[in-house]
Amino acid sequence: MKKTVTDSVELLTFLKEIFTNTSTNKLRKMLTTGRVTVNNTVIHKAKHILVQNDVVEIGDKTTKSPTTSTNIPIKNLKINLIYEDEYILVVEKPPKVLSVATDKLESETLHAKCVDYLKQTDPNAWAYIVHRLDKETSGVMLLAKHKSAKNYLQEQFAERAVYRIYHALIEGVPVDELGTVKQYLLEDKNLNIKTTTKSHKDAKLAITHWEVLSTNNDSSIVRVMIETGRRHQIRMAMKSLGHPIVGDLIHGAKTDPFSRICLHATSLEFLHPQTDEPVRFESSQPFTTL
Repeated sequence: MKKTVTDSVELLTFLKEIFTNTSTNKLRKMLTTGRVTVNNTVIHKAKHILVQNDVVEIGDKTTKSPTTSTNIPIKNLKINLIYEDEYILVVEKPPKVLSVATDKLESETLHAKCVDYLKQTDPNAWAYIVHRLDKETSGVMLLAKHKSAKNYLQEQFAERAVYRIYHALIEGVPVDELGTVKQYLLEDKNLNIKTTTKSHKDAKLAITHWEVLSTNNDSSIVRVMIETGRRHQIRMAMKSLGHPIVGDLIHGAKTDPFSRICLHATSLEFLHPQTDEPVRFESSQPFTTL
């Protein structure tokens, strides 16, 4: 589809005028995945200004999403720093560390470590939690340095505009090579996660896509993409397949050779709060089949 611009306007606004029945989330995804060109140049920035006679073309859905690699040197820090700029902090969370303190006011959390790190150079600095990883889960985690950045990033999570990839080592070998698990989850007063029905007033939809990457007779490595971010979502999905994550004794695992739940957040892609352009940060998955 090609359209010629008649008046100066922001690109996202122009797309909204064309696709009146399409959500903002889906329009941003068009930009993120490189489907939109202006005068034959791929444009990812939603706030790009169009001028009269610009030609906007929307391509098909086969265009691959761009990636942004970072080579920030790792210093001798209390945190494993993946990337930092004026607006965001991206770190690799170790297993068995809380993302943020609970009502018990734990001090040894990843959030506390990030705040301490930022205050080394600016006593007034702060790290705002954007999302969380379960205590047992390791991998890429994003924090914001400003409240406005936090709000914009959390809006992307709420609109399911953030692309999240995990890797897990699961017990056994699934019959199918890939699939999608849709569940309604409920957290009880003891913080236990259970499946429930759509009609329950506190039910939350969890959508988990998975595919097997490698297997042996005892275990498999699966790549997981989540559309929603519910607590224990991936662990519950793997349990429902009859192949719980290795080390996840709460959800039916029989083995725990690494003394941890073998779930790792390997990739996080979102729109940067300053540029509104897609960025991706990655971490190598640490698991091998047994």
